[in-house]
Amino acid sequence: MATMRLPSSRGGRLAVIAVPFAFLIAFFLVPFLIVGKISLSEMDGTVFKDILSWNGGAITVNINLHSYAFLAEDALYLKTYLASLKYALVTTVLCLGIGYPFAYFMARARATAQPALLMLVMLPFWTSFLLRVYAWRGLLTEGGWAAELINGLGLDQVLLALGFIASPGQLMLTPFSLVLGMTYTYLPFMILPLYGNLSKMDLRLLEAAADLGATPWVAFWRVTVPMSKAGIIAGSMLVFIPCVGEYVIPELLGGPETLMIGRVLWDEFFANNDWPMASSVAVVMVLLIIVPLAIFNKYQAESQEARP
Repeated sequence: MATMRLPSSRGGRLAVIAVPFAFLIAFFLVPFLIVGKISLSEMDGTVFKDILSWNGGAITVNINLHSYAFLAEDALYLKTYLASLKYALVTTVLCLGIGYPFAYFMARARATAQPALLMLVMLPFWTSFLLRVYAWRGLLTEGGWAAELINGLGLDQVLLALGFIASPGQLMLTPFSLVLGMTYTYLPFMILPLYGNLSKMDLRLLEAAADLGATPWVAFWRVTVPMSKAGIIAGSMLVFIPCVGEYVIPELLGGPETLMIGRVLWDEFFANNDWPMASSVAVVMVLLIIVPLAIFNKYQAESQEARP
C-alpha cells in the first residue's frame, strides 16, 4: 500500500521564513538600493550616469558624494530633519496619552460592547484620508466651529503662550494645526496595538497585586503598564515612523514654519528636478529611522537573553 509523504517540518519552516524575507527584499531592500544608487550618481540631462563603467579593460568607479556633502553644509536640511523628528515625537506622545486610556477602557469593557468600540476606532478608515485632512481645514479656518470653540474658550491664548500659534485666533497653518491633524490621523494606529495587548492581559495578576496590598493606581503602574510595553512600543513605532516622512498633512495644515522632510523631498524631486539630491535626503531619512530601531531591537534582545 502506497503512503503519501508529508513535507518535512524543516522545509515548512524554511518556506514560512523565506516568504516574508522575499517580500522585504523585493519591496524594501531593492527599492532602497535603487534610491541609494541614484543618490550617488550624477545626472546627465534626464539620464543617470553609471556608477561602475568599463573603460579600456579597467573598471572605473564614479561615486558622487556632492549631495551628501551639501546636506551636511546646508543648515536648512538639518533644521528640517530636526523639525520632522520633533513633530513626529510630539504626535506620538499625544497619541499615547489619548490612546492608552481609550484602549484600556475598550479592553475592560463588556465583551458584547468591545466590537462596537473597535468599530468606532476603525470608522475613520472608511473615509478618504485626504477628505478627513481637508475637513480639518474647514474646522480650523476662521469661522469654523472648532476655531470658534477654541477661541471662545480662550484656549488660543494658551496655545499662543506655548508657541503653537503665532497670533491669537490664528489656528490654521501653524504647528498646532499640524500636530492636531497628525494626532487625529494616526491615533487609531496607537489604539489598536494597545487594545490587542491589553485585551490579552491576565487579570489574575491584578488580583494578586491587590491581595499583596497594592492600590489600583500602584497596580496599574507596576503591573498593567509593564505588561503592555509591547503594545506601547508597537503603537509608538506605527505612529512615529510615518509621521517623520509625512507630506500631505504638513502641506494642507502646516505653514511655512512647519517645514518637514516630506515637503523637501517633493520640492527636490518635482520642483528642482534634482533626483540625486532628493534620493540622498530620502536615504538619510530612512537611516534616521532604521538605525535607532536596530539599536533598540538589539538592546531588547540582549535584555531578554539576560533574564533568568
